[in-house]
Amino acid sequence: MSLGENLQYLRAREGVTQEQLAERLDVSRQSVSKWESGTSFPEMDTLLKLCDMFQVDMDSLLRGSVEKSLSEDSAGYDRFMTLYARKTAGGVSTIVGGVALWSFLSALGLSEMLGAAMLLLVIAAAVVIFIASGMEEEHFRKKHPVIPDFYTEKQKEQFHRQYIWYIAGGVGAILLGVVMMVLAFTVLPEREPYESYIGAAFLVIVACAVYFLIYGGMLEDKYNIAKYNRRNNPTDEDRARRGRANTACAVIMLLATALFLFVGMSFENWKMAAVIYPVGGVLCGAAWMLLGPRMEE
Repeated sequence: MSLGENLQYLRAREGVTQEQLAERLDVSRQSVSKWESGTSFPEMDTLLKLCDMFQVDMDSLLRGSVEKSLSEDSAGYDRFMTLYARKTAGGVSTIVGGVALWSFLSALGLSEMLGAAMLLLVIAAAVVIFIASGMEEEHFRKKHPVIPDFYTEKQKEQFHRQYIWYIAGGVGAILLGVVMMVLAFTVLPEREPYESYIGAAFLVIVACAVYFLIYGGMLEDKYNIAKYNRRNNPTDEDRARRGRANTACAVIMLLATALFLFVGMSFENWKMAAVIYPVGGVLCGAAWMLLGPRMEE
């Protein structure tokens, strides 16, 4: 397909007239008409604007078939982002599950020192997953800075219905866990080892709920390809804000680890120390919301 054919297809797909496209590009309607008829060719700056406007790469716009590129996932974006979401959600839920396992084993008589060491190993494994998957995502973004929006409206609508159940199911599971914990204490005495058993069961439910909340949220982001493309072409201000947010999160989690070790070793209360990590996670989220890039949806 030629530039003219691709341009006509993109206009029809977006429901844009020649006059509207000309206004957006600050050119005359006659210029757009000549491009589509093949009697003239836009300047490089205009071509770049067209690529940004319609979220296509220049090679497809000039020499390829835009229609074909927009209907195919040639970069493997869908598979990669789904796997990335699973790794991230799995890493977070693994940490919560590690605390649950520690609580359960402590009730069976495992020493707090061994329990703390085991929890640190679980956290270390999760951190390795986060680092590796984060580096993989960064490499993918550099390799594919612009992805054509190949998802159909039907596919987006189908997932959105699933997304509602991911979020509602996750929140509902946590509430169900609270109810089950209250009911359990009406039957069992509020003392050890029952408190640890019930607490471990509740944390297992929370770990599952957290997985689906994070996984569902990241999949919802996956379908927002325009947001993906904007993130790969940030402004200088966005880059600076992202750097500050990442630094703040790193400092928070380093302090959380230091406090975890200090409280556990100084007061020999590793269970209390374990609470520091969820608090650190909440503070990281708050730091990202306050300091992170302000990108419009």
